[in-house]
Amino acid sequence: MIEIDDKIVSADLLRECFACDLTRCKGICCVEGNAGAPLEPEEVEILEREYPNYKSCMTPEGIEAVERQGFMVVDEDGDLTTPLVDDAQCAYAYRADGITLCAIEKAWQEGRTPLRKPISCHLYPIRLTRFSNGSTGLNYHRWEVCSAARECGRKLGIPVYKALREPIIRRFGEEFYRALEAAGDLIRKQGTR
Repeated sequence: MIEIDDKIVSADLLRECFACDLTRCKGICCVEGNAGAPLEPEEVEILEREYPNYKSCMTPEGIEAVERQGFMVVDEDGDLTTPLVDDAQCAYAYRADGITLCAIEKAWQEGRTPLRKPISCHLYPIRLTRFSNGSTGLNYHRWEVCSAARECGRKLGIPVYKALREPIIRRFGEEFYRALEAAGDLIRKQGTR
């Protein structure tokens, strides 16, 4: 573990490799799992406010799930998560060319909403943990459905934190990312000795 400001970072984010390979995984992370994607409390209000801007990108089943369940649900652990369609696919997902994608992100790409997607989705495979002392843990979540991403990342030599530069900066800022990069450089130098 590495401490940067009030964040506890798993060294796996610096050592392990990862690069999404949608041609192989087909976006299965938006379909599999025992709950929806984690949501920050402030994201729920944004999801509701921006709904008219991304609703047209959603599937009829996703729209029905949101309108029946709400913009978020509370999972069995008491966490806020995205609603699901038939206890499987995220309500905010749609399929194109055999790949499951995010309807919110599609609307963002089209310039219709400032919300790219929930930060937990953008940061994946990083999962955040909040500690009682106010610090935040950044952990590398290993999920079998992402084996193609690990393989692709190793082949390309892209550490997790570099693959997730944009969402890390979105959530924690440029200064934190620079500190993370410096820690990654130090670990690589130590590994070559």
